[in-house]
Order: sequence, then structure tokens, then C-alpha cells
Amino acid sequence: MPAPFSRASLPMAADLYGDILPSPATSWRDHVPGLIVVAAGTLAAAFISDHYGPPLTLMALLIGLALNFLSADKRLAAGTAFASRSLLRWGIVLVGLRVTFGQIVALGPTALLCVLVIVAVTIASGIFVARRLGFDAAFGTLAGGAVAICGASAALALATTLGERRANQAQLTLVLVGISALSALAMVTYPFIAHWLGMSDLKAGFLLGASIHDVAQALGAGYSYSDGAGQIAAIVKLTRVALLAPVLAVVALFLPRGEAGKGQGVPWFVIGFFVLAGINSTGIIPALVTSTAERTAAGLLAAAVTATAIRSPLPQLLEAGWRPMVVIAGATLCALALSLGAATFLIG
Repeated sequence: MPAPFSRASLPMAADLYGDILPSPATSWRDHVPGLIVVAAGTLAAAFISDHYGPPLTLMALLIGLALNFLSADKRLAAGTAFASRSLLRWGIVLVGLRVTFGQIVALGPTALLCVLVIVAVTIASGIFVARRLGFDAAFGTLAGGAVAICGASAALALATTLGERRANQAQLTLVLVGISALSALAMVTYPFIAHWLGMSDLKAGFLLGASIHDVAQALGAGYSYSDGAGQIAAIVKLTRVALLAPVLAVVALFLPRGEAGKGQGVPWFVIGFFVLAGINSTGIIPALVTSTAERTAAGLLAAAVTATAIRSPLPQLLEAGWRPMVVIAGATLCALALSLGAATFLIG
């Protein structure tokens, strides 16, 4: 049984359900130093992303890891913990404005059923491979869910729902690193697969939207194939994003019971995600508000990634070895195989 994720040396942080000891009471002044560091790192990541094109999440992750030495400064602990926890949850809520229920229905029953199966089986494959390699189901859910739904955003949301006791900072950072690398690789290579197979725009769009991890990479791959494929990839990918909320609800409801023997319930940010998606489906939200909320969500999630990377215990990442990456790669190959089969034989 590999044991790369001992919690003895992890920084203190309260999780969603209070699984670990609560942090000492802090005032808003205690948060300022850490939030300044997180904001500076996130703005640097945004500058690089805007000017040179790499994904914002990847840049936030790399800059956060470069600033990891600051985790030894206890003055930053409150602010980085707040960014990796509270800012993350509000970012997840605002992600609900990326989707509408009408987009999901527009896919048609066959494509929608295929997306549901791909997401479910990909998560199951992550759990299966994780258990085979000696990890627990929580890490498999974290890795498989990140691949199946929307990459780093899903990883952050699932880690928050699972709680620090079930998915610690080292595990989350490993998944973020693996997802960023494989999603970038998929964006480059998957369109070549679609061209090699001579796929139509519909089939290629479904393949790319159903298999690539992060939203930006899925859309980038789709529009690099053609405008038509890009539009299909966007709808399919956003359908996967919309499945984040029900997946989080299922994970929360079926977590192992706590020490008090009580079920966990559905987290408030999951409910908020549903509410905003429902309101957005009515069409009453102005486009300016929607676009502003999407940029805000991207900024909050990037800040959470930066803070998570700063707080991650790097020695534990190095001890983890190759096994965690195998879990992520296995789920990635499962998603690709299922998406390719559905696009070839069931779509169009």
C-alpha cells in the first residue's frame, strides 16, 4: 500500500465539513498578507496567459508552485487558506452561468446519453485504477471526476466536497499538475486523430468536447478543427460542466458517514451552481452580466489554484511517485476511448 499522502505535515485548513481541527480564530487583517501574495501570483498568471496564450489555470499552478517556499511563513497561512477554500466555492457557484439547461437538451437524447455514460464510466475507471494501485476511492473520485467533467475546476470542487481528510492538498496538487499536462497534450493531439479518421464537424466536435479535460482546451481544439466542430465541442463540453453539480451532490450524499453518524448533505455551493444555471436558462440575465460573471469565476478559480499550489507540501508530491499519474492517465484514456467510440458509431 503506497502511503505518499500522510497528513502529519500538512498545513492546517478547515474543510467543508470540519473533518480536521478548526483553524484558530482570525481577523480580516490576518488574511491580508496571504491574499496579497495570491493576488500577485494570479495577476502574473493572467498576464502571461493573455500575452502568450497558455491556459490561465496552468500558469496559476506553476506560479503557485514557484512560490511554494512561502508556505513556511505563518503570516500567509490565513489568507492562502481563505483563497483556496472560500474563493474557490464562490467561483464554483459562478461557473453555473456558463451553462443553460437548453444547451443540454439541444444535444439530443443520443448524444446526451453518451455524455452521461462517458462521465460516469470515466469516474468509475478512476476509482478502479486508484484502488488497484493502492489508493482509496476518494483519490480515484478526485482524479476521475477531474478528467470526466471539467479538469481543474472539477478537481477543486471535488476536493472541497470530499474534504481535507479524504482528499488532501498533496493529492489535489498532483491532480492539478496531471490534468494541466494531459489537457494541453489532448488539445494538440486529439484534432489530429479526428483528421486522421476523416470525421465530420459533428463527430469531431463531439469527440473533442466529450474527451478533453478543461473547457478552454476543448474549445481551442474544436475551433482549430473547424468553426462547426468548435460550436459542437462547446455545447458538449458545457454539458459536461453542467454535470458537475449533480456529481458533487452524489459525492456529498454518498460520502462515508462521519464520526457522529450523520450524512453530509448537499454543499451550499452545489445548490448555488444549480440556481444560477437555472436562472441563466431563462435568458433574463444580460450578456454583460454573464460575461462579467464568467471572468470573475475564472479569476476566483485561478486564485484558488495559486493558493493551493502555494500551500501544497512539495516533499509529499515527490514521494508520491508515478502511481497518481497513472490514475489520471487511465481515466484520460478511458474518456478518449468512449468518446471516440460514441462519435464513430452513435453520433451523426
